[in-house]
Amino acid sequence: MWGFESSPGNDYTVQERGDAHRLLFFCVQRMLTPPILMDVAPIRAGSPLPIAIVAGRSTPALAREIADELSQRLGEVTIRNFADGEIYVRFEESIRGTDLFLVQSTPAPADHWMELLLLVDAAKRASAARITAVVPYFGYARQDRKDQPRVSIAAKLCTNLLERAGADRILTMDLHAPQIQGFTDAPVDHLYGSRLFIDYVQEMEDTANLVVVAPDVGASKRARAYAERLQCDLALIDKRRPRANEVEVMHIIGQVNGKHALLVDDMIDTAGTLTQAAYALSEHGALSIMAACTHPLLSGPAYDRIERSPISKLLVTNTIPLQQTAQKIHVLSVASYFADAIQRIHNHDSVSTLFAE
Repeated sequence: MWGFESSPGNDYTVQERGDAHRLLFFCVQRMLTPPILMDVAPIRAGSPLPIAIVAGRSTPALAREIADELSQRLGEVTIRNFADGEIYVRFEESIRGTDLFLVQSTPAPADHWMELLLLVDAAKRASAARITAVVPYFGYARQDRKDQPRVSIAAKLCTNLLERAGADRILTMDLHAPQIQGFTDAPVDHLYGSRLFIDYVQEMEDTANLVVVAPDVGASKRARAYAERLQCDLALIDKRRPRANEVEVMHIIGQVNGKHALLVDDMIDTAGTLTQAAYALSEHGALSIMAACTHPLLSGPAYDRIERSPISKLLVTNTIPLQQTAQKIHVLSVASYFADAIQRIHNHDSVSTLFAE
């Protein structure tokens, strides 16, 4: 009945006819078999995941502020060190199916990076639905290219480790090199500290007589953005060392005489570049000198240099906790800024609109 007739132009072998019979039998059997009905819960379109915020040990105060801004509590987590320094992490409550935000800046030492990686790995193994690494200060970002032979590109290594550990996206502020966003395939939301500083300066200073100054060539693009937002003049300090072992010569490009100067940079480490720039501005007739730097690393002689310098006020954020208080240093909190970004990410809203507000 189900046979195949051979014809001069269609010579089927015995094996081919057998294969065709088996295929036809299988199709008829499937048509005659009643379907198996399963009880499947309906999927509700657009239902948000429960949000969870967990802090590492590098910036606990900032994480608490962010959680308060979102009317959330920080998730329970145990982080401790064994006697030899090895780090142990454990989530003390279920995070299964949550939209998890891990808050951890990564300044030196490298333990802060390791702690973040372990938190991401533990969250992935605990079945968090989505993991966002909230890294207010992204450490090792200064090593972003191979500018000398036989050196590491540490920024790329760190982003690769974060992605491989299981982070689905990264939220950070004022990367030392914006191109680091391209070192990973995970989405990166990059916030700018200039929003906070510009609002502060507009309230405190007469911007009509203000000049924004880049302390070195590397900060020129950032300084230009400040000057455009503040609608004021721009100046640039060019440092050159004529010969080895000779003192650097500071050239100021732009008019600073009789103006209030605002030095801007993404981070301040030993404060050498910043304070040298301040001395040069003072010598060239600046009326007052204020500085704004997002990440206050402030290592080595930084505090002493700032106190002795002509800088009247240094604006920083709390992406890194200060090691000590100082009369000239004024801290602006980024908690509400990060909380707003986290809320937008959670709700799948645009983060870039924050920059236009």
